[in-house]
Amino acid sequence: MDIVASIAELETIYGAPSETALVKVSDHVTKAYAQLIAASPFAILATVGPEGLDCSPRGDGPGFVRLGDPRTLLMPDRRGNNRIDSLRNIVRDPRVALLFLIPGMGTTLRVNGTAQIARDEALCHSFAVEGHAPRSVIVIEVREVYFQCARAIVRSHLWSADHHVDPKALPSPGEILASLSDGRIGGARCDEDWPARAKASLW
Repeated sequence: MDIVASIAELETIYGAPSETALVKVSDHVTKAYAQLIAASPFAILATVGPEGLDCSPRGDGPGFVRLGDPRTLLMPDRRGNNRIDSLRNIVRDPRVALLFLIPGMGTTLRVNGTAQIARDEALCHSFAVEGHAPRSVIVIEVREVYFQCARAIVRSHLWSADHHVDPKALPSPGEILASLSDGRIGGARCDEDWPARAKASLW
């Protein structure tokens, strides 16, 4: 296997980025980029810590990530499984990255910066949904923000219903849990109960 081991080798293979690829980068959230964030109901949060990297899906109503000011984003930390992998990383290494997706749109938005975890009661309650406030809010200081072209979305047919996979053709969460725990947890009952559990614990 021929491994690339230096930046010089990479640049020989790929060449220089185009002006378009460079001029789209901003050190703050512009008006246009704010509109994309406000339309997005889903983002992927990447963090780094002593144990390695973590990439976590985050979703809510469109605009769930709030613009505090042109250099600050606010993301509520909604209910999850309490592993808090992303939060553990942030308190030890503040570097974060976000990838925003907008259903039906090929263009995505990338944000790089640093983050802190805020637990101010008023701030948390300002993100309350159906009377449930998040326990903390991730405050992100923006260093870079830029759009990503649609090639990956186009190639993957992500939004095309004709290319959607039938979930029944793949292992379910209950099946995966059962196989990893020698049947102690998970199974068909876990999958059957999931819709009700999710409905009762979204917020």
